[in-house]
Amino acid sequence: MPIRTTALPCGEAVPVFGLGTWTMGERGGSFADETAALRLGLDLGATLIDTAEMYADAELVVGEAIKGRRDGLFIVSKVLPSNASRTGTVAACERSLKRLGTDRIDLYLLHWRGGVPLAETVEAFEALKAAGKIRHWGVSNFDTGDMQELSALPAGRNCQSNQVLYNLSRRGIEFDLLPWSRERSMPVMAYSPIEQGALAQDSAIGTVAARHGATPAQIALAWVMREDGVIAIPKAVRPQHVRQNIAAAEISLTQDDLAALDRDFAPPARKRPLEMI
Repeated sequence: MPIRTTALPCGEAVPVFGLGTWTMGERGGSFADETAALRLGLDLGATLIDTAEMYADAELVVGEAIKGRRDGLFIVSKVLPSNASRTGTVAACERSLKRLGTDRIDLYLLHWRGGVPLAETVEAFEALKAAGKIRHWGVSNFDTGDMQELSALPAGRNCQSNQVLYNLSRRGIEFDLLPWSRERSMPVMAYSPIEQGALAQDSAIGTVAARHGATPAQIALAWVMREDGVIAIPKAVRPQHVRQNIAAAEISLTQDDLAALDRDFAPPARKRPLEMI
């Protein structure tokens, strides 16, 4: 079945499930397996791929995986804050385009805040968009105050997404950042939705998983995607995990399931600083 979609503020539909690539390309002997995993994901209908210039040679893995099938895909990449000056952002984007083997990036993110003024990075993003090098831009690891500052800039409202750490054990954004984003119809991209595999071993999640004939990892992913406006981007290299991750997008959790998970992973009762890994 086609993967469910959500809408960016501009109105474009994007899948609520994507293929993560964090640490791909860092071990030379894994290149073929990583490329095959991404191609399997594409074959199964997962058309969104998330990568970044920071992830060593992950962009090269993505570039190999998408050869001959670029059209119809939604490629996300990121610029390091150390490169996020007016000229540095443009140069970094050109390098990413070369590694990816494409003429455009669908969503280009500032990986996290650094010393470069936001206004300067936004100007560079707008210039890249005008040149056709990127189609949309956004940010990553921005807390609510950061987003408010960004939205106050002349072109700040062109931000299309914020990618942050979000999973059952990291629910802080539910107190303020997630509601703020939803009020503006801006999807949040959830990285590390299985907490780097830790949630796949949780017994409480396992109890819910047993009711669905699923794995704990699948339930953790289904939970992240339970409501509109959140995109999960797990990484998987083993074919079995790729298939299981994509199948998680079809799992519908019941109110009893959600209540049980809330008992073991309580939602935030107050503002928490944005977590990052």
